[in-house]
Amino acid sequence: MTATLIDGKQISAECRKETAASAEQFVNETGVRPHLAAVLVGDDPASQVYVRNKELACERAGLQSTLHRLPAETTQQELLALVQTLNEDVSVHGILVQLPLPSHLNSTQILDAITPLKDVDAFHPENVGRLLQGRPRFLPCTPAGVMKMLEVSGTETAGRRVTIVGRSDIVGKPMAALLLQKGADATVTICHSRTAEIAEECRRAEILIAAVGIPEFVRGDWVRPGAVIIDVGINRVGDRLAGDVEFAAAAERAAAITPVPGGVGPMTIAMLLQNTLHAARLQHGFVS
Repeated sequence: MTATLIDGKQISAECRKETAASAEQFVNETGVRPHLAAVLVGDDPASQVYVRNKELACERAGLQSTLHRLPAETTQQELLALVQTLNEDVSVHGILVQLPLPSHLNSTQILDAITPLKDVDAFHPENVGRLLQGRPRFLPCTPAGVMKMLEVSGTETAGRRVTIVGRSDIVGKPMAALLLQKGADATVTICHSRTAEIAEECRRAEILIAAVGIPEFVRGDWVRPGAVIIDVGINRVGDRLAGDVEFAAAAERAAAITPVPGGVGPMTIAMLLQNTLHAARLQHGFVS
């Protein structure tokens, strides 16, 4: 392997340390501890792991966390009622509904019901619109984590060609929006399942971000020599975890690459903690 590893565990640890210090200062100034309420519906094993990791991260950063576990048969009305209760609870500063929800629930309606000031995932249409206008209230967690990794690794984005593989509302689209902002100034291409000659599009990229949810979809020979690779994917393949990039082959061509696991995943949680603290500051008048 010739590529330098971009270590998400190390970068996220530094971010969490900064959040913990800021959170403690906020508590000392206000007597209020930033509080994240998470909602988990059903017993999806991966979701349970994710939520537990978020709980532990909150605890270590000095934030309060509350988990609301609901059975898989929870109705749309019951879940909406809980969201409304959390909206009205002044002690709760951030609300996270863990996805995916059981198939009988309308995820869009649920996420839209979270008040924008507590939408620490930045999924609400108001927060998405603010991001696109360049005046975000919260930065979406995974794309914000990617931007932090690029910054810490010394990867310049201004004027560079960035290709994003994947167009989801959670990663692909907001990732493009962040990269297009003034200050980031990248030239962005989004690829998806209908993109013609996708391998050639990837080979043009100086920075390649894979977020398609298919194990090792991006082949090693799709990588431009000297490119920076950010692999957002995490997929279980037998008894191992794999990203969306063919890691070993890509690492032979890339200048830098994120591992899976230990890359983007820890950064998503670190950014969630930052958003929860920011939400508390907003709700207590510390930020306009």
